[in-house]
Amino acid sequence: MSQVGPGLDPVGFSVVSTTPHAGGDVIVFDVEGTAVALANVDGNLYAFDDTCTHRECPLSEGEFDGPIVTCPCHRSRFDLRTGDVLNGPATLPIRVRRLVHEAERLLVEH
Repeated sequence: MSQVGPGLDPVGFSVVSTTPHAGGDVIVFDVEGTAVALANVDGNLYAFDDTCTHRECPLSEGEFDGPIVTCPCHRSRFDLRTGDVLNGPATLPIRVRRLVHEAERLLVEH
């Protein structure tokens, strides 16, 4: 995660008020009308659009294996570090969002 100086709100970021606990916990929140998932997988935080690009199923309800999420509907797999499709039926990547830790706040890219 990137660091920014205290008191600075980077343009294009929203404050996340809750952070998921380690062990595969996921929270979903709204970022300018888009459902964004924040997952804590093995102590690593990943922020990504919650909608599978195949049939719009919620990825937050999928299975997590390290930085890989498997869609609960049709088993497409995505790399949470890059958004890349690892296997279909999805053909389009998901959007992965940058996270910034600032003092006591966590910010997610719009």
